[in-house]
Order: sequence, then structure tokens, then C-alpha cells
Amino acid sequence: MKIAITGATGQLGNFVVEQLKNRVSSDSIVALARNTEKASALGVEVRKFDYSKPEILTNALQGIDRLLLISGSELGKRKEQHINIINAAKEAGVNWIVYTSLLHLETSSLNLAGEHLATEKALKESGIDYTLLRNGWYSENYTASIPGAIGGGAFLGSAGKGKIASAPRADYAEAAAIVIADEGHKGKTYELAGDSYYTLQDLAGIISEQCGKTIPYNNIPEEEYANILKNIGLPDGLALGLASWDVSASKDDLFDDSYQLSKILGRPTTPIAESVKIALDMASV
Repeated sequence: MKIAITGATGQLGNFVVEQLKNRVSSDSIVALARNTEKASALGVEVRKFDYSKPEILTNALQGIDRLLLISGSELGKRKEQHINIINAAKEAGVNWIVYTSLLHLETSSLNLAGEHLATEKALKESGIDYTLLRNGWYSENYTASIPGAIGGGAFLGSAGKGKIASAPRADYAEAAAIVIADEGHKGKTYELAGDSYYTLQDLAGIISEQCGKTIPYNNIPEEEYANILKNIGLPDGLALGLASWDVSASKDDLFDDSYQLSKILGRPTTPIAESVKIALDMASV
């Protein structure tokens, strides 16, 4: 049996490979990556794989039984890229694809939903067995802003009082490794999120408590928030995206209380306070 992971050197893929090593033989794991030199550090078989080069995908997937398709990072290109991978997987004889999708996809107002919907549709039409891991928000999406919030004296956002049930990438990666190592998960759709929720005001309070400095949460209009993000150097597309995703968070699109992630893990998800501590520790290094 061969299990392949796309985007193996990415932030999520790297965690998945390490978690999978605890569950199956390293000889059965294949890391698919654009940068094969970087991937060699993972200690498993490495194959050249580029979401944007369909001509190499089928050969890269030869002999692969199970494929973890981690959604690409190039917004606007992911539909085409994912469909190319699914078509290549079918041609290569891959038996099962596990795909990292988006929480509550059918009802989500996140502008990320469209490409995920197209990918899920392609999977369902492919004839290949599949499993959908509809991942909620990564805690790092917010904890990455902690140094800037402390430096600027406030945590900024447009999420209002929206409930956010996030978990760190490591939790989602562990769940992905558990799922793809066990065929009992075939055909399932999982809505994955953290066990508990917080608002950005709650998050600001946790940051304040841990850093010993009062960091209020300032809720600002979407356009104003996007302009601030642009002014600190973020690309326009990312700045607009972050602001719009916060507005979706204000509608509780990042909230789920089904505990499906912790049920797969067999333990509670990592609380946001712990993720804040890790971020603060890293910032002080």
C-alpha cells in the first residue's frame, strides 16, 4: 500500500507526514512536492508534483493507492488544479482520495467556498472512493497577528461577535493521518472544528492576560480593515480576503459544535489559549 500526500512540504502537509509515520511504515508514504530537495528531509519517498503542471501528475501518482489531496494555496487557480489532480488520480488507478475542504461548505459565505464546491463535485463524479475533511479555521490564522497586535496596542478585525471554533494545523493534520490510515473512513464527510469557540474580543482578552498588557479588540468595517492590512504591506488580494473572511466569521461561518474533530482524534482539540501561548513564546525567541 502506498499513501501519497500532496503539498507535503507545506504547513499542513509536513505535519501530516510526521503523524502518518506514527501509524504506517515510512516505506508506504510518498511525499508529493514541488521542491523535492526540501521534501527529502521528511524521510520518506519523494516525487516531483506541481498542481500547475498536469503533464507530470499521472506519472507521479503511479502505484499510489490512497491520496491525501491538500487544497492548493493559489486562490482562483484551485478549481482547475484540483480537477487536474483528480483526473490524473483516476488515470493512475488511485483507489481513494481524502480531500481537505471547507467547514459547512454548502452554507458558507466565505469566498473560498466556490473552488471547494467545484472540487467536491469533481470528486463525486470521478468514480473514485473519497472522504471529505471539511476543515474549519486554523488557530494560526489569528495567532499570527499577535505580535502586530501587541506592537500596535490593539487586535483589529471585522468579525464582530462571531463565534470561531478553530484548532491548530497540527490537530487537523493528525485527523487527516488517522483518517487516511483507516479505510473505515471511506465515503464519510466530516465537519471539523475546535471543541470550544471564542470571539475576537475573547481572543484579545486571552492575549492580554498572557502578555501582561491590555490589548483591546477593535472591530472595524471591512473596507477599513482591508486598507490597514494593505498599508502594512499585505498584497491587495490577501488583505481583501482576510477582511472578507472576518465578515464571514461574524456570521458564525467558522463555528461548529459537533465535536467531529475531537472524536476522530480521540482527545479534546487544542484550546486557543494554548495556541496563544505558543505564539507568544515564538515571538519572544
